[in-house]
Amino acid sequence: MVRGTGRPIEQVKAFLDTHTFLWCATGDPRLPKRLALMLSDRKNTLLLSVASAWEIAIKARIGKLHLPEHVAAYIPDRLAKLGIEIAPISLDHVLATASLPLHHGDPFDRLLIAQSRVEGIPIVTVDSGFKKYGVEVLW
Repeated sequence: MVRGTGRPIEQVKAFLDTHTFLWCATGDPRLPKRLALMLSDRKNTLLLSVASAWEIAIKARIGKLHLPEHVAAYIPDRLAKLGIEIAPISLDHVLATASLPLHHGDPFDRLLIAQSRVEGIPIVTVDSGFKKYGVEVLW
């Protein structure tokens, strides 16, 4: 129950933006406590896009992201520990990026936004720019 309301807590299904996944994996204090609780609740379905895994791999390789172990071990390990599912990229997702306005230049974010729109699933992100695309943002 939601404390003080008498309403049941709804289960959440959401994509995690790349930074959200990394902050969740490290217990980063920039992740608000209510979101950290939601992300740790195994009743919720949390998804990491293959695009985010690719972004992490690229940033780790070029030295923009420092991980405590090789990315090939880090990502699967944290997915398993956190109960996060990997979300594949479909042709529909890729083609949907072509119709997105150019509010956001980051190709990884644009693909995640397209996935959210096609699947009708919200995104957990601190990036308020995602809202310009009409996707539901949880933060």
